[in-house]
Amino acid sequence: MAEYKLNTPLTDEDIEQLKAGDVVFLTGFIYSARDAAHKKLIDLLDAGKELPFKLEGSAIYYVGPSPAPPGRPIGAAGPTTSYRMDSYAPRLHSLGMKASIGKGKRNEETRKAMQDFKGVYFGATGGAGALLSNSIVESTVIAFDELGPEAIREMKVKDFPLLVINDAHGGELYAVPDLEAAGVK
Repeated sequence: MAEYKLNTPLTDEDIEQLKAGDVVFLTGFIYSARDAAHKKLIDLLDAGKELPFKLEGSAIYYVGPSPAPPGRPIGAAGPTTSYRMDSYAPRLHSLGMKASIGKGKRNEETRKAMQDFKGVYFGATGGAGALLSNSIVESTVIAFDELGPEAIREMKVKDFPLLVINDAHGGELYAVPDLEAAGVK
């Protein structure tokens, strides 16, 4: 297991060095989007319209944060189950998205898209939304405000703690029950 400090936007070189089981501390801008926001993004693409953020090099966090308490940029910001975005993720990877962040397994088509387009799936610790929010230093709704907590936010993160679950080489941490066999000590 290796440890990396990476900055967004992510590059092919950033992604290629990562292996399932690696720890990443991510700094820069990431975007929140869950089911409803993903559908709206795909509808924009189908209509030939611009997206509210640049996909190339992007990282999308599957989160619907709670309201921000006074003096904080965001409330609890724990990951949501990722497979609900699997019908959208391959297309977004083909258009330049480099990373998704969530919890749970991904389907075969999404894992293949990560290999084909040099992408990665990061796991964020479920049940630790309040702790994860400490790494989010800014949060601004940039699209689909009508979706409330599922609106797309641009979030500035500093040393956001992540674990590589699926890498661009076909590695999958969840597929190996013996962590030592996966190279994680």
